[in-house]
Amino acid sequence: MTETADDLSAPLGRDKPRRKRRLRLPFTGLQVLAVLLLLFLATFAGFAIFHKDPLGGEPITRVAIREKAAEDKPAAAAPESSGHETKAAPKQAAPGDQKTVTIIDGSSGARHDVVIGSGGEGADKGDPASAAPAIMSGVDQRLLEKSRYGMIPIAAADLKPFTVYAAEADRAKAAKMPVVAIVIGGLGVGAAKTADAIMKLPGAVTLAFTPYGSDPGKLAERARAQRHEIFLQIPMEPYDFPDNDPGPQTLLTSLSAEQNMDRLYWHLSRMQGYAGLANFMGARFIATDAAMQPIVREAAKRGLGFFDDGSSPRSVAPQAAAGQAMPFGKGDIAIDAVPTGAEIDRALNKLESIARERGVAIGTASALPVSIERLGAWIKTLPDRGVLLVPLTTAMLKSKSS
Repeated sequence: MTETADDLSAPLGRDKPRRKRRLRLPFTGLQVLAVLLLLFLATFAGFAIFHKDPLGGEPITRVAIREKAAEDKPAAAAPESSGHETKAAPKQAAPGDQKTVTIIDGSSGARHDVVIGSGGEGADKGDPASAAPAIMSGVDQRLLEKSRYGMIPIAAADLKPFTVYAAEADRAKAAKMPVVAIVIGGLGVGAAKTADAIMKLPGAVTLAFTPYGSDPGKLAERARAQRHEIFLQIPMEPYDFPDNDPGPQTLLTSLSAEQNMDRLYWHLSRMQGYAGLANFMGARFIATDAAMQPIVREAAKRGLGFFDDGSSPRSVAPQAAAGQAMPFGKGDIAIDAVPTGAEIDRALNKLESIARERGVAIGTASALPVSIERLGAWIKTLPDRGVLLVPLTTAMLKSKSS
């Protein structure tokens, strides 16, 4: 029977039976999700506003370190990392007071595992290193000063590390002909590549070491035994820090001069016998006058030279070094910026042209196999073309006198 018929047959004065209505919730599922999302965003915003981060977002690495004396204690827990670029992991071969850090190059994505000796975390906490690096052989004890991280260079009377640790060179000959200097940087992290640079390149090639590695002093000692002069590279803040992170104890523009000086002392203590300092990355730091001036001033006071790798066109290092009347040099060409044999050869020819035009030219490179192979071949041809290969210190002195 139809609904119309039901209405006609219903008794007068009585309502027709009502249909059951479905229970409707006040909010739909989508509305509930939106409310939850708003609550989450409000909580996150409150945390961001009221939470104080004294390091201003700088990557932090927490590492569990096992003390040598605690042989009966359980093994150290796996480390955690809250930073973007550094991750720590225990290594069986490393002593208890060392840690391994993975440095990630933000531009290339390349990863490099480095072992940091004791004192890396202590520098942030204000604690002295429990085990300072051993003093290298052949180092003049008069040119060392004790710091809370270990021995660091100092000038003594008329002696300066720059002159004492400079490699031998015929400077009279260098003054009369075009000269080139080659600086191989980033050494000390990869032992195999470092050994190739030490053994396959002539002693006139200058080697620049980072402060990282299980024992950078031992590799630096080996380099000096092969008559290479060495420079110490100081990690400095690049523009894209922390996406591109030079490594632990990097000098930062956000830190005070005292904090950066404390980090500098840690780097200086990792090895001895170097003639000067060089930047490791650091496009932002080396272009910031207030940050650079104390570092250059300290290097000059300690009798060191300073080498700017030339990667930052805004660098204030030349002016800062001139103000201290200290030996200074700046890289002209990154030889293996494009790491192919043809491009390296092209860069070396350009470096030679600069040397003929200005009297001195300085090239930088890394210890890539192709770089070492092409450099070795090119260096052998220099005498026939009337160009002299000299250590960096000789090129710096010639630049200063010309």
